[in-house]
Amino acid sequence: MDIQSQESRQKPVVLVVDDQKTVIHALAQLLREDYHVLVALSGAKALELASGETIPDLILMDVIMPDMDGYEVCKRLKNDPKTKGIPVIFVTAMGGGESEAKGLDLGAVDYIPKPFNNAVVKARVRTHVQLKIRTDMLEKLALVDGLTGIANRRSFDQALEQEWKRAARSGRDISVIMLDIDHFKAYNDNYGHGAGDDCLQRVAKALRSAVYRPSDLIARYGGEEFVALLPETDSHGAARLAETLRLTVANLALPHAYSPIVEHITVSVGHATRRAVQDQSPQDILKAADQALYKAKEAGRNRVWEG
Repeated sequence: MDIQSQESRQKPVVLVVDDQKTVIHALAQLLREDYHVLVALSGAKALELASGETIPDLILMDVIMPDMDGYEVCKRLKNDPKTKGIPVIFVTAMGGGESEAKGLDLGAVDYIPKPFNNAVVKARVRTHVQLKIRTDMLEKLALVDGLTGIANRRSFDQALEQEWKRAARSGRDISVIMLDIDHFKAYNDNYGHGAGDDCLQRVAKALRSAVYRPSDLIARYGGEEFVALLPETDSHGAARLAETLRLTVANLALPHAYSPIVEHITVSVGHATRRAVQDQSPQDILKAADQALYKAKEAGRNRVWEG
């Protein structure tokens, strides 16, 4: 149940879970000015909303509910990779250190006793929402390359692991493209590291602009090397995009008078496609793409090679 207007979607999201409508109404009225409030009258509904499109920044939840109590809901939330990072505050009439300790052991971050004090609720919600937003920001920054603004190697490695497992469940193909800027050391040595950084930024921007599917990922893999992850893509699709990426960089026409190939920046590209298998490591496809990249360089650079 969504009791807020469309305008509130820019606000932090708080999910209120209680089987008593009077409590739901009181907490929603208290928080709706500062938060986008979702409500659930049961544990099952809470789990559904928490893993939906609008993931909450915080959950306020009663412990005593029919069918599924708050402890069980909290346990399931913490066992799901999609929802385990959502802070949970129990709002309950259950007193005593034992019940509080049980909730904290399950992963809750705080307890608010019923009947609750409005000022205490607002203060604790504000504190934990702010902590969640800061944590999310730090995690996001840890997955972004500081120079180019695109995904970094850590982000790529995590995405490859997730997409490989997903493809293995459905028996789909997955493709990886690896690219390396040709003779980049000569570029850096002669134009300077400032120009080298600018080159990397422009190449990264161009590569990202050439990828249209939301599921595809372009990342800086290290130095002058970039990588693309293409879920549910066969070898023909990977080959087409690999050539598109090569041409996209060439069309930037960034001068490189010290390249023995042509007088502008070019990339060598290797790509590989594999049918994902549960007991096989996704590192195999990376090795294949890397070997294909090596072959492209060996064959004269500024070309695409399939692994």
